[in-house]
Amino acid sequence: MQNAAIPREGRRDDYMPTDKVSSISKAHTLDEMAEFWDTHSLAEYDDRTYEVDMTFDPSARRTAISIEPELMQDIVRVARERKVSAQTLVNVWLRQQVDRLAAQTGNTS
Repeated sequence: MQNAAIPREGRRDDYMPTDKVSSISKAHTLDEMAEFWDTHSLAEYDDRTYEVDMTFDPSARRTAISIEPELMQDIVRVARERKVSAQTLVNVWLRQQVDRLAAQTGNTS
């Protein structure tokens, strides 16, 4: 997938920690990393890779929800002001709203 096809507000460059640099591409953002790997092959760097143990937890599954672009821009702006990711902000807001509604109806599931 080419990164250029992803609208600016849909890119994930905000989610890469600012103090991290990719070990192979030396990228500082996920956009930079995507651009690097669009023009390079992992086979070129096979000697710099290593095997890792990884556990997959199916219960950690995430669900994607479409958000209108204008609303997403507002969410990203507020998240930056609060120095959190847009994902974290939306999850906090949703949790607060669900808890508030549950308290109003007496449903504490």
